[in-house]
Amino acid sequence: MTFEPIDFLERAVAIPSHKSVNEMRDFVVETLREAGVEPTVDEAGNIIAEKGQGTPRIVLNTHIDTVPPHHHLERSAGEIRGRGSCDAKGPLAAILAAFIETDPSAGQLTVAITPDEERESTGADALVFDADGYIVGEPTGLDVCVAARGRFQGTVSLTGKGAHAADPAAGRNAISGLQAVLAGLETYDETQGITAHPKLGAPTLTPTLVSGGEASNRIPAAVELTIDRRSVPPETAPEFFDGLATHLHKRVPAELGLAVERAERDTPFLEGFETDPDSTVAQALQSGGAGETRTFGAATEASYFAASAPTVVFGPGVLSDENGPVAHGEREYVKIDDVRKASDILTQALGILVG
Repeated sequence: MTFEPIDFLERAVAIPSHKSVNEMRDFVVETLREAGVEPTVDEAGNIIAEKGQGTPRIVLNTHIDTVPPHHHLERSAGEIRGRGSCDAKGPLAAILAAFIETDPSAGQLTVAITPDEERESTGADALVFDADGYIVGEPTGLDVCVAARGRFQGTVSLTGKGAHAADPAAGRNAISGLQAVLAGLETYDETQGITAHPKLGAPTLTPTLVSGGEASNRIPAAVELTIDRRSVPPETAPEFFDGLATHLHKRVPAELGLAVERAERDTPFLEGFETDPDSTVAQALQSGGAGETRTFGAATEASYFAASAPTVVFGPGVLSDENGPVAHGEREYVKIDDVRKASDILTQALGILVG
């Protein structure tokens, strides 16, 4: 079978995969089988297919889930539009084209497609490979991304004592403690946090949601603030949450209870990562015709792989353009020519890496 990446992409974008990836997974499995490759689906829902054997072992990875809502397929003016066209079914089409085209003569080539990158990353967390390099498909505008920030989420909870609003001194107003918390978030990286990364810059710490109070005429006994942390290497999630708790305890009034907790999830947070731009995988993509070497603007499952082998992020599409958001946006699209270019660049790179 001759694999045509744009035909595949049009069919893939037409398949909703924001609530369930089952139909999309079946489509990818059938596509690989038609190409003469027998994939497996592991207990975590990952699609895994392999060619060749020995070393080096190169792993191609991306994901098949999308964020809601589903936007239907449109094709016009050299673009494929619709949910997932850019993130990450465009990169998936390019990866499959290169994988199907490549017959390793010196090494092993693995494609591993995960089911829930946009949520808990249980698929990526379950992947264990003895690999020599990873190429993770995401919308990078055909550039080679060798570093990215991580993302942690948690809550800061304050507890006080409820009372009648007519007699505020009888209670302890939990909301009043937010002033100290917000000031503490602004000063955290100056006094307790990590310094700026030479490529990724400074980390960010942003309050994103707040809830508290029970009635307009009652002193609130509790308030909860959700925080978003965009980390940079080498910060880990445990050291961040421990450090933030220590920092805020010094600033919040003693009469209020304080708790800093990480969001509940069964998998590790996506931490920041960095790969040497002179690594074999990065240089192979450059030799294959990729664009500049730079950092990636979003957290990605590359975080899970970078600790064990050189890992880069590459693919067609962009996170945003001059008109605003693209990936996850209402106008999500990918350029047809860029998908074809990505396929060619990956094929050339794989020829360098595995013969």
